[in-house]
Amino acid sequence: MKQKKFVLITLAIVLTLAWMAVGGVQESATYYVTLDELLAMDDPGSKRIRVGGDVAVGSIVRKAGSVEFTLHQHEEGMPEPRVLEVVYTGADPLPDTFRDRAQALCDGVLRSDGTFEASKIQAKCASKYEAVPEGSAAPVYSAIAGSIAE
Repeated sequence: MKQKKFVLITLAIVLTLAWMAVGGVQESATYYVTLDELLAMDDPGSKRIRVGGDVAVGSIVRKAGSVEFTLHQHEEGMPEPRVLEVVYTGADPLPDTFRDRAQALCDGVLRSDGTFEASKIQAKCASKYEAVPEGSAAPVYSAIAGSIAE
């Protein structure tokens, strides 16, 4: 009798943990889409979505409790860039690399008014990842170090 009770309790615990794990994974699932795909969705509903694009120049507006900005994506063959208005309402501070022309990934939901409400922002500054200049170009700090050594 004690062994049967132990097996039933263990089984109940295992099933509860499995149910919680499946629910947690489904709740935190985020779908990555391009701006084209997001704007083409009929009803994204309350699905968590991750969308990426470039921060439009001059579009960042900081308000109390939120930051509003515009993402845009321009590809060859598109007559006009795709644009998405974003409102960031997350609790975390924005990354240092979040500025005009930065590439940004926004996690959140698309509201019924067409505005994307982001709860998380990741950004990288495109200028940090530019190719190394060719020829005799050298970083400024190399010239300074050379003049100090002389």
